[in-house]
Amino acid sequence: MEGKRDQRLIALVVFALVAAGVVAAILIGRSGGGSGSSTTVSSNGCKKVEAPEPKQVSFKAPKQTVKKGEKLTAVVATSCGSFEIALDTKRAPKTVNSFVFLSEEGFYDDLTFHRIAPGFVIQGGDPLGNGTGGPGYSVDEKPPANLSYTKGVVAMAKSSAEPPGRSGSQFFVVTGADAGLEPEYALVGKVSKGYDVVARIDKLGTPEEKPKQTVLIEKVTIEKG
Repeated sequence: MEGKRDQRLIALVVFALVAAGVVAAILIGRSGGGSGSSTTVSSNGCKKVEAPEPKQVSFKAPKQTVKKGEKLTAVVATSCGSFEIALDTKRAPKTVNSFVFLSEEGFYDDLTFHRIAPGFVIQGGDPLGNGTGGPGYSVDEKPPANLSYTKGVVAMAKSSAEPPGRSGSQFFVVTGADAGLEPEYALVGKVSKGYDVVARIDKLGTPEEKPKQTVLIEKVTIEKG
């Protein structure tokens, strides 16, 4: 009898240990406790993320759906936090229309701010990640002649060989008091909320205009009204 009781006790102990291991595994899985799923936040307030792979994208220019004067806001979620852009549909309806189209198509998701020039601009939206990529089409809309690229203004980037107002997908946010640029870059709008996040990204720049760490655009969401 004693032997049988000992065997039963041993079996119960083994079962309890196995059950505890299964529960622990389930809890770890639910909490993302795996070594590959944890997210580290740097002292600068930005998550440490991997640089995405370059990707080729080819869209056709979208039809005009944005109405002139319509109130639209772009919420830009990044690995350093979120900021909002009040889109200038009154002065730049065509450019905003393209920006909205790309945002709603998920084009900007998992792209980076590949250029960070401290006290000047932060620039992102390139699927190749090197400053040469685009969406597969371009839009032409001359910016207002009296436009000044002051702190918080958001505009579209272009090469010096392209005409004034031409844009693809790359955009920049001015971080200096005045970038001192000629009115050649298509207007998107102006940062209306979360400029502290823009400033946080700006601090990650270098004299070579390369980021000290990867800054990811997680998602751009368009809000109406």
